[in-house]
Amino acid sequence: MAMTKMVSLNPPASSALRGSSPFFFNGLLPFASSISRSSPQTTKVISLKASFQAKGPPNSPRGIGSVNGVNLKLRMGVMSQARRGFLSELRKMKEEEDFASELQYELPLKIVKYPDSRLRAKNKPINIFDEKLQRLADEMFDLMYKTDGVGLSAPQVGVNVQLMVFNPAGESGKGEEVILVNPEIYKYSKRKEVFTEGCLSFPEIYADVERPMSVKIEAWDVKGKKFILSLKEFNARIFQHEYDHLQRILFFERMHPDILETIRPALQDLEQKYEIRTGMPAPERVKGHI
Repeated sequence: MAMTKMVSLNPPASSALRGSSPFFFNGLLPFASSISRSSPQTTKVISLKASFQAKGPPNSPRGIGSVNGVNLKLRMGVMSQARRGFLSELRKMKEEEDFASELQYELPLKIVKYPDSRLRAKNKPINIFDEKLQRLADEMFDLMYKTDGVGLSAPQVGVNVQLMVFNPAGESGKGEEVILVNPEIYKYSKRKEVFTEGCLSFPEIYADVERPMSVKIEAWDVKGKKFILSLKEFNARIFQHEYDHLQRILFFERMHPDILETIRPALQDLEQKYEIRTGMPAPERVKGHI
């Protein structure tokens, strides 16, 4: 994100702040355990269910009683437990598929500019917290400072994972450097404000965008610890801008239609430059407010 206004960031000292003390967080969130879908209990339940559906409950016109001496309520309870375990296991498998594999990126990093398709690609969550992740965050900070930015998301450097960095001071050695992995917003303020935004993926384009004045988020730090953080005003705006990138939303889609019209020629110019540079049609063309 490219901006000119500077405001001090005031979250507690943390390892999400590059080179600082261990991260402060409000508490780790518990993870739910699951029942293995290969459990013998699950196989038995499926067999019992099939038998019950085929024959019906003997000596029980309303379906309440026992089958082969087994209490139906108990049996249904076991079946329900097995079903929950099976669904939990499926969710776990889906989450593992959705996670990013080992990070792959080339140095030096370069800013991906609109309308490059990588800005619209799915950004996978990160579950490997190692030196490569820290190195990527460090390189993103360095590129952000070189390009006069205050925030940068991983897809903007062609790495489609859930990672962002920002420093409201926009200068190395000043302000506070924040690294957020797999961030999620779970509370917005009702109050909103309009402010002029820019974006490193949209060089020389600036326009007003309305956003909530504060947000409460949860994220992981680069060491793999989950935490909760509240952000206000400029810091909340930077976060929301970069968070949109992780959700494949570009800042012009947040603009009022009248504001969007003022920058439409500049967006179309970027589309044309892309076609000249690559020899290919632009992956997208500006439409309007989401």
